[in-house]
Amino acid sequence: MLSAEDYEPVEDLNPLAEEGFELMGAAFEVHRVVRGGLLEDVYQESLEEELRLRRIPFVPKQELAVYYKGKELRQRYIPDLYVHGELVVELKSVRALGPEHIAQLLNYMRLARKPVGYLINFGPLGKVEWKRFVLREFVQPWMLQKRADRR
Repeated sequence: MLSAEDYEPVEDLNPLAEEGFELMGAAFEVHRVVRGGLLEDVYQESLEEELRLRRIPFVPKQELAVYYKGKELRQRYIPDLYVHGELVVELKSVRALGPEHIAQLLNYMRLARKPVGYLINFGPLGKVEWKRFVLREFVQPWMLQKRADRR
C-alpha cells in the first residue's frame, strides 16, 4: 500500500474544483457550528447532515474490496464519505494530521480508483485542518472542466 512519501503534490491540476469547494464549505460550516475537539463520529454525522441540507450528493461508509493475487479478501477498507460520486473524504479529529492519515487516504483513493481525496481534521479548536490530494493517473479530462461545461 501507499505511504505519505509516495505522494507527489500536483500543483498544476485542479480536477473537480467546484465539488471540492462545496465540500469544504460544508466542512467549514460544521466547524463553525460544532467547533473543534469532539469525537470524529460527531463530525461525521454533522457533515452528513450539512451535505443533505446543501443537497450535495454523498455516500457514507461505502466498503472497498481488497484483492490479493486476483482473489478478493474478506478484509474491507471503509472511507468516511464519497462526495459527488468522485471525492474520497476521510475525516479525523486529532491534534494534527500525520503521515499515517495521508497514507490511509491515498490507499483509499487508489483502491477506489478516484483521483481526488480530502483529509479533513476537525480536532484543532480554532480551525479546520485539511489537505487535498490528486492522483494524476485517475484524472479524466472531463474532471478538469467547469461543471457547467461538462455536458
